[in-house]
Amino acid sequence: MRRHAMLLLALACAAVLPVAPARGAVGCTLNDPDRDIQKLFPGATGYRTSFVTIAERGGKDLAARIEKRLGDRLDPVYEALDVPYAYYTVLKGEAVIGYVHGVNQKGKYGGMQMILATNTEGLVTGFYYQKISSPEAARFRDKAFTGQFVGLRLSDFDRFRSGSEEERAASPVARIKDPSTKSAEDFRATLRGVMKNLILLEELLRASGGQK
Repeated sequence: MRRHAMLLLALACAAVLPVAPARGAVGCTLNDPDRDIQKLFPGATGYRTSFVTIAERGGKDLAARIEKRLGDRLDPVYEALDVPYAYYTVLKGEAVIGYVHGVNQKGKYGGMQMILATNTEGLVTGFYYQKISSPEAARFRDKAFTGQFVGLRLSDFDRFRSGSEEERAASPVARIKDPSTKSAEDFRATLRGVMKNLILLEELLRASGGQK
């Protein structure tokens, strides 16, 4: 009888507890911008931070263009139109010397957070995983792997994704090998995430002159 009464009380309490509203996906920001930017750009003297969404820059039309360039549909959770993308414009004095920007990317074992540093021309100067849940995470984080992305630009991924057979083979992206033994899905997600990151940089930031 006592257990029955306690169950009724618990159900009554649950009925009056407020339900938290569903939260949309959030953008990928740096854990410690001051520290992280200094590591990626040792000569930096400061930075500006801006947040931009696909919805603000062009909405569904822009999303369709991004999907066409990416060769894949945007995920309705990780890549919704209202997800804010953080851009850190890196300064040396008053001069812009580069950008730091990250994206969330769905992997086999959960979400990845992938951070790129690029110069003002869109050339990758640094890449690392801020978060990766793969059981082979150490292999992906190894600089022997992440360092292969340094020096790449969006046009390299464009040729690898949609170029002719000769263009695909000639792209430096084709020479990047899966560092894992059983996580090919996360390797493919990494290539997609880096390409998406570079597309978003061009469409959301560089196309507007690097300003919010």
